[in-house]
Amino acid sequence: MTDAASRGRAGARAGGMQVSVVSPEQALFEGDAAAVIAPAFDGKVGILPRHAPFLTLLGAGDLVIHSGAGDRRFQVSGGFLQVMGDRVRVVAEQARDRGTVP
Repeated sequence: MTDAASRGRAGARAGGMQVSVVSPEQALFEGDAAAVIAPAFDGKVGILPRHAPFLTLLGAGDLVIHSGAGDRRFQVSGGFLQVMGDRVRVVAEQARDRGTVP
């Protein structure tokens, strides 16, 4: 089993998800989360652990990653969000880190 696979399974056992946020310029976030709220092209979507496989286009707005350390916020526009198992990938055309809110 690869390190990434074992981390993903450990997150699943703990009730969390592995989340990554990338833009063409850089990787902005890689870590555990309890929930993700994202601006889909047709409204906001909420992702919790054990979500069904899902793929959507991103619209413009705030992406919020909820974790024990607080809420991490990003301003995103365009791209897509994919959920596979307990892994959430956000690939944004444009993204800006807005920081952590306790």
